[in-house]
Amino acid sequence: MQTQSGIEAQRRRIFRRREDVFPKLVLAPTLAAGTVFIYGFILWTAWISFTNSKILPNYKWAGIAQYVALFAKEPRWWLAIRNLFVFSALFISLCIVVGLLLAIFLDQRIRLEGLFRTVYLYPMALSFIVTGAIWKWILNPNLGVERLVQAIGFTEFTFRWLVDPKLALYTIVIAAVWQSSGFVMALFLAGLRGIDNAVIQAAQVDGASLPRIYRSVIIPSLRPVFLSSVIILSHIAIKSFDLVMVLTQGGPGVATDMPATFMYSFAFRYDRLALGAASAFVMYLAVMAIIVPYLYSELRGTRNA
Repeated sequence: MQTQSGIEAQRRRIFRRREDVFPKLVLAPTLAAGTVFIYGFILWTAWISFTNSKILPNYKWAGIAQYVALFAKEPRWWLAIRNLFVFSALFISLCIVVGLLLAIFLDQRIRLEGLFRTVYLYPMALSFIVTGAIWKWILNPNLGVERLVQAIGFTEFTFRWLVDPKLALYTIVIAAVWQSSGFVMALFLAGLRGIDNAVIQAAQVDGASLPRIYRSVIIPSLRPVFLSSVIILSHIAIKSFDLVMVLTQGGPGVATDMPATFMYSFAFRYDRLALGAASAFVMYLAVMAIIVPYLYSELRGTRNA
């Protein structure tokens, strides 16, 4: 017969087994859905890009014909790439500058810091669709800034960037920076609060002014935050779709076309599913080319630490 201690030990083993199984059962549906609807459809998109699919999928292998057509026969794709580079350069640089300045402002331990931090972060809580709708109203010549200034008395004032093919892209930049700069501010503020005060005090003892301390000591210490900000913002820029669709729908004409809107148009409007899949997979590879080296360097740094 088993002793009382043996029975208790067996009960504990059974209980531990149940504890191990229950979390797996809870996570299993989410894991299965994520595998199918994320990684499964990534593989499906990759396969479709190597076919001649039109309005419906066609699974017959066709080689790299769609990629050749994308880069050699579609000038609109190169326009989308150029717009992406212009948008990304302005979006990333302005978000970093504005976010850093806001973080430095809040780092001065001002009154109502919590209120200001919430106000600056609030736009990030909105979806890009809401942001696009707000800025479309603000920039609309018949409803927004132009109409308001003219109503005040400046009847000659015009602000028609939203409908100007040469300036429409910059309206997307304005809306995107408004939404994302608060998030960058939070990253920089966390970095500023993590700097050892002893370093700053030593610089003050040496007679360095506050601007010089920020320029020579504090900002160089924020290199990891700069890198993280660039990686995250680059990821957002490459996938820009909803903000562009709400604000300009890629127009006027195709003046604000981006790779994501190019993919949507060719896959679902022009019934060229394979070409749209090829452009989507190129975007996926671009995102992976940014994220994978960053994750590798972070994981290697964690192991070395």
